[in-house]
Amino acid sequence: MRLKQHVIWGQRGSFILAATGSAVGLGNIWKFPYITGENGGGAFVLMYLLFVATIGIPIMMAEILMGRRARANPIIATQELCEQAGAHKAWSGLGWMGVLAGLMILSFYTVIAGWTLEYSLLAIEGKFTGLDGDASNALFNSLLADSGKVLQWHTVFTLMTIAILALGVTRGLEASVRWMMPLLFLLLFVLLGYAIKEGDFETSLRFMFSFKLEDMSWEGALVAMGHSFFTLSLGMGAIMAYGSYMPSNQSVGSTVLIVATLDTLVALIVGVAIFAFVFATPGISPGAGPGLMFVTLPVAFGNMGVGAIIGTVFFVMVVLAAWTSTISLLEPGVAYLNERFGVSRIIASLLLGFIAWALGLGSVYSFNDWADVQILWGKNFFDSMDFVATNIMLPLGGMLIALFVGWKLRDEIILHDLKFEAAWIFRLWRPVLKYLSPIAVLLFLINGIFPVMRKVFVE
Repeated sequence: MRLKQHVIWGQRGSFILAATGSAVGLGNIWKFPYITGENGGGAFVLMYLLFVATIGIPIMMAEILMGRRARANPIIATQELCEQAGAHKAWSGLGWMGVLAGLMILSFYTVIAGWTLEYSLLAIEGKFTGLDGDASNALFNSLLADSGKVLQWHTVFTLMTIAILALGVTRGLEASVRWMMPLLFLLLFVLLGYAIKEGDFETSLRFMFSFKLEDMSWEGALVAMGHSFFTLSLGMGAIMAYGSYMPSNQSVGSTVLIVATLDTLVALIVGVAIFAFVFATPGISPGAGPGLMFVTLPVAFGNMGVGAIIGTVFFVMVVLAAWTSTISLLEPGVAYLNERFGVSRIIASLLLGFIAWALGLGSVYSFNDWADVQILWGKNFFDSMDFVATNIMLPLGGMLIALFVGWKLRDEIILHDLKFEAAWIFRLWRPVLKYLSPIAVLLFLINGIFPVMRKVFVE
């Protein structure tokens, strides 16, 4: 039994800003450019867009529908929807899985997000000026080796997240996204403008959007499939929690299309800007891998005329993107404690924030003192947490959401909550959700687990 009436977003565009903020994060700015560089450029982008349409958008609609229908946090929402649908109570585990996955991801997300705070200061201080590849690599490795500094920034970013949620849904969550997201987009277009002016913009456009059949691969398709799913923050309870605050007269379908479009545009614009800088700087490659943002880009910024300013703009933008994502990861758990047990949002935010922070200590030391300590399947603590959350819990949660809404919720329930949608949207969305989306996510789930299981049991 819940104890509190659920609040509704005070302004119509708040859900779009909040959901976009949840989706736009390190995945768009850090991960998308380097996996695009590693997987063929335009061919990868094409596959990514296809999977956003066929997997991401249908499941996002389903997750929002669940939250708005129950007007509750993910744990209570899934329990109440199981009763409405006459489904086995085991389906209510969906809510718990999402909240736990969100806390797990938050624990190591704030560690990586903390690096962006350090790099923002380095950019402001002009420390990128004159960097070459070796010096930039040494700078990044020195940060990772300094466990005290990594812990410091992990703590700061966790406190930043707690501060927003402690203020409440309206004064904290809603108010923050209404200034953070416009500022993020402003910084993004400043970055793009400079990339057009000073970078190799034409080569970057060709790399990102020229399609070659031979660049397509099964491995690249699976990476694109996984990223299209994770980039929209699906399966971790955030979208369901935000959906529960969504006004009843707001169209789910059109709203999801706006969020998915904004999220995708951010990824594409960041990719074009980053590769424009990369191609304009001799000696660095678009396929630089995970080090693209923290090792390669500082070299590019350090060799620009106003590199200190552009580097600062870039890393402040990344900080904002990461911040809007971390608050969405903590919100489902905070909402549950507040609604189920009447715990104040301040206490709930501090309690869950502390749990995530403490769990994150394992990730802090995974890059230095505990780098060789194996936890699961030969992986250190950070890699184990990342693997379990992103390769198992999130895709499993997303697949179960698709199956629950597609097969368990009755048509009259769904049609009532999609009453503002065009009839063709329902006719197209329901079969995709029931058949195509679960099969595609299952393929990704198997692909993520099978290599590890083969290593454990065969090798």
